Amino acid sequence: IEICLMWFSRLLAVSLLSVLGITACGGGSDNKNESPDDPPSTLPFGLTQRPQNLSCVAPLRPVQDVSVELERVFPALQFELPVSLQQAPNDVSRWFVLEQISGLIKQFENRVDTTRASVFLDLSDRVYNDDYESGLLGMAFHPAFPDKPYVYLSYTRQGAPLVSYISRFRSADGGLTLDASSEQVLLTLDQPSIVHQGGQLSFGPDGYLYIGFGDGGHAGFIGANASADPFGHGQNTETLFSSLLRIDVDNGQPYAIPADNPFVAGGGRPEIFAWGLRNPWRWSFDRATGRLWLGDVGEYNREEINLVERGGNYGWSIREGSSCFCYPPEQQQCPQQDLINPFFEYDHADGCAVIGGFVYRGESIAALQGQYVFGDFCSGEVWRLAGDASGQPVKHSLIQGGFLLSAFAEDQTGELYVLNWEEGAIFRLRAQQTTIENTFPQLLSATGCVDPTDPRQPAAGLIPYQVNAPFWSDGATKQRWLALPEATAIQIDSAGDWLFPPGAVLMKNFELAGELIETRLLVRHQDGGWGGYSYAWREDGSEADYVPGGSIRRWQGQDWIYPSSSQCLRCHTTASKVVLGPETAQLNGDLRYPDSGISANQLLTLDHIGLFAQPLSGRAEDYPALADPADSTASLAQRARAYLHSNCAQCHQPAGPTRLDMDLRYTTALADTGICDGLPQTSALGIENARIVAPGAPERSVLLSRINRRDLYRMPPVGSKQVDSAGVALLDAWITQLTDCQSF
Repeated sequence: IEICLMWFSRLLAVSLLSVLGITACGGGSDNKNESPDDPPSTLPFGLTQRPQNLSCVAPLRPVQDVSVELERVFPALQFELPVSLQQAPNDVSRWFVLEQISGLIKQFENRVDTTRASVFLDLSDRVYNDDYESGLLGMAFHPAFPDKPYVYLSYTRQGAPLVSYISRFRSADGGLTLDASSEQVLLTLDQPSIVHQGGQLSFGPDGYLYIGFGDGGHAGFIGANASADPFGHGQNTETLFSSLLRIDVDNGQPYAIPADNPFVAGGGRPEIFAWGLRNPWRWSFDRATGRLWLGDVGEYNREEINLVERGGNYGWSIREGSSCFCYPPEQQQCPQQDLINPFFEYDHADGCAVIGGFVYRGESIAALQGQYVFGDFCSGEVWRLAGDASGQPVKHSLIQGGFLLSAFAEDQTGELYVLNWEEGAIFRLRAQQTTIENTFPQLLSATGCVDPTDPRQPAAGLIPYQVNAPFWSDGATKQRWLALPEATAIQIDSAGDWLFPPGAVLMKNFELAGELIETRLLVRHQDGGWGGYSYAWREDGSEADYVPGGSIRRWQGQDWIYPSSSQCLRCHTTASKVVLGPETAQLNGDLRYPDSGISANQLLTLDHIGLFAQPLSGRAEDYPALADPADSTASLAQRARAYLHSNCAQCHQPAGPTRLDMDLRYTTALADTGICDGLPQTSALGIENARIVAPGAPERSVLLSRINRRDLYRMPPVGSKQVDSAGVALLDAWITQLTDCQSF
């Protein structure tokens, strides 16, 4: 899987998502509110008191046709970057958790009130843990454990740069712990880069051990014309890369080859069971049918769910999903013979790294029985697959996201669990505990956030705001408001990020050429989670209708994207605290308040009316302020870094949902961002001697090229159809004048 600390974190966020792959739905901005011809008053505060908000509060979430929820279980426990949760065979008394980076396997009693986890195995002395795709990655109990006291692990050690190990460990105390000194290495694989290790292993119903490896590839290490499989592993069956292996650990030393493996007689490595996989991070066997369901993490645009068959070739890197994978993208012809299509695939509008799950075979959610449940690391959304009228698989949302999801788990009864990677928490999927009527407003006029007699106008309790460094929204102008429930306030953390209370609503109107086309709501529900909701305006401007699954419509000669809720959360990331526009450095600037006609500093005004839980100092200059990228009086560096902060940093920052090692927040020194003179971490797009940002050479800068395109290799990868020519020109000028990486 390709998996923030100062105040500028939210600003850089919305823009590089545009640059390197994800778009924001509710927190960005573009044009600022126009000032009237008459000079405004300059009194200290734009509002004298906080408006009473009697109507605009977060609604209940839309009711799904299969109503489930996530329940936090074992709430007293927290783990460090958990990637696997398992029970031992025929033992419901304990759970085991793999901590990816620490190298520890922990165990705890299967009781709701359990408060302590102990160490089952400590491999901290050998697990390589300097990269988020390495570490302790997979575990499989022998099916006869503890009678056969063996546990098999997949992990990485330091090498050149990494070595993947598949090892067996023994319990000498009846299964209470594992002996770290008992390691027997079954096989190793020298990794050519730090990504795409795969990592899962599991016993199948046939008793054989299945092992997943990714392609080990990293295009940035190879050069301008490299593909995203630079080592050619995807279709090379003479290596163990890009494959699902199957070995017999009960016969032979250190293992035997099952007699019906596809290459047992030659033509490839005999361990291979299936191949053509990019990065098979998580997969499972259906406990009822034995079928193998596998989530294969995609590259630029497609995520796959595969039903894996013996001898199957799943296409990587000839194809990504069912589409030809090639550069340039105009070359769309590729061999198709003997390649197996995904059972299901989705594009990067809904996520960027599939997390394979399980076919639900539990008893507590009857409506989910027999359906495949899976998710996405980036969006955090959980889906189910069900057949449509023609029998074709269709995904339906179960959980709309809210955290970085690393893995699913299944207990002995078939109930499903979800791991929150970043926060180290465990959740159980359960049926909705109460019957909820679907009261989610289908019309904008019914939200309570607009005047019901004129939905073009905000309700009385909303407070206008604007941001210093707007997010690019395909040329649309925007108006923004926020609303808090009565007697609540905004917390401001040490990084300058604003933490809104449950019930809060952010509303934004989008206009093209003066025509209102969309209103978006970003709301914090009473359960603490966030949701983004789009309303499309009718042509006569009388009303806006809820667009539940997203849509694309033609407006003013261009395609306009109405994002789905999951698409909104692609950019409104947990790393950026979800809310993108309202943060200290973005709102430290003047706004002309329509009700009073006064132009005043927004921070001081909001502080004056008691919107913050802790009072501010009373001096705007005590707080950071982003530059307006369109302000020619600011330096090129300030403007360009503000642009990247607001358009990109919501994803491209520590713990952000990307596979790239970058930090585009405004407060990060250029030398520490990972972009200045840095090698491309995905395709170099045919650019010779490419760098992410090449000082003095915009023509060699992949970041600029990605922002300046809207094909398969565009940034952002979703949410935008139009290139921001002004933003491209700004970044071009900034890169041109760079002489080194020591600048701001």
